[in-house]
Amino acid sequence: MPNGILVIDKPAGWTSMDVCAKVRGMFHEKRVGHAGTLDPMATGVLPVFVGRATRAVEFASDSDKEYIAGLKLGVITNTQDTTGEVLEERPVSVDRDCLRSALAKFQGDILQVPPMYSAIKRNGKKLYELARKGQEVDRPPRKVCIHALELLDEDRADALPQPERRDYTLRVRCSKGTYVRTLCHDIGQALGCGGCMSALRRTEAAGFSLADAVTLEEVQAAADRGEAESLLLPVDAYFAGRPDLVLKPEAEKKLRNGMTLVIPSLPDGEYRVYGGDRTFLALCRADRGRLVTVKSFFPV
Repeated sequence: MPNGILVIDKPAGWTSMDVCAKVRGMFHEKRVGHAGTLDPMATGVLPVFVGRATRAVEFASDSDKEYIAGLKLGVITNTQDTTGEVLEERPVSVDRDCLRSALAKFQGDILQVPPMYSAIKRNGKKLYELARKGQEVDRPPRKVCIHALELLDEDRADALPQPERRDYTLRVRCSKGTYVRTLCHDIGQALGCGGCMSALRRTEAAGFSLADAVTLEEVQAAADRGEAESLLLPVDAYFAGRPDLVLKPEAEKKLRNGMTLVIPSLPDGEYRVYGGDRTFLALCRADRGRLVTVKSFFPV
């Protein structure tokens, strides 16, 4: 059975669940999940977990992410991006220096009010379901962290004079739970002209980058040749930052039976744990000489 991580370069127009459904069909495997939802208009890194690797999704979703985003000033929409209904258009008299100054105020820990068009639930209903019915409810602000927010330089032969320019490109590195379209909206509000997100490409997620990614067309072509599994990254690749620990046969048997191992000399911390044949067994945590399984990945 296939087991591993497939880093997809998600195309525009697909939901993250559309991608999972496609992968499910290509690998003939029901257990498929993803880390970090991308809106349909967005493209880029979408880690997809196949088979037993789905047990690692909970760890992947906690990681930081990086995006390249289009910022359109002077336009306010109900979805905070250009796919939505335009609520208001305003004149723009902002130059790059003014925009850079505004960006500086959004770096570090900030409070962000989640958009109505989101999958956050309120009383069992997803906010976007309420929004589509024309309802709006109070959303408590949530703390997120913007690690880096950079205005990218672009060569534009047709560039307008700076005060008349509306379209810019940002690089955003942020914590989980950050809505980049809300960031674009809030930047526009801070500038007084309004704004929304015009494009979004995720360049990093769950420790993977675009260099690790393949397209759905490449996966389909490999599947047609019977070689789709060759594209899967081993699940322990996600835990590569932890040290590895190879168990002797007796200890391996105990771990497979769910027992805590006593290894007095082992420093505290998390470990990638392997059997003697280098089969990845589990992510474990050592605490005062006791090794406990955090999540196992071997077949039962």
